[in-house]
Amino acid sequence: MTHRDDDGSRKRRTREEYERGLYDYHDPTGGFGGAAPARSALTLRLWLAGFGVLFCGVVGVLLLLNGFVAFGVVLVVLAVVAVVDFGWVLHRKRRGEPG
Repeated sequence: MTHRDDDGSRKRRTREEYERGLYDYHDPTGGFGGAAPARSALTLRLWLAGFGVLFCGVVGVLLLLNGFVAFGVVLVVLAVVAVVDFGWVLHRKRRGEPG
């Protein structure tokens, strides 16, 4: 990801910048009124996405096998969304973001 320096030139962010945390990255209004820069709880989000994959996937398949098609499809779709979120969080953690 690129960003603009103080002089206006474009620069690619380094792994060290992600490990240190990006200032006001998640909350652009974080600097007003003395609010601290926001940090993302990526590990918690990873665990919750993993739970969502397992729970929604297993229960969704069981519901589909027992004739509850509508509920089963909804849970399988939620499991797919959780898989995408799991992959995105892994990408962010590999990039070096804290959390």
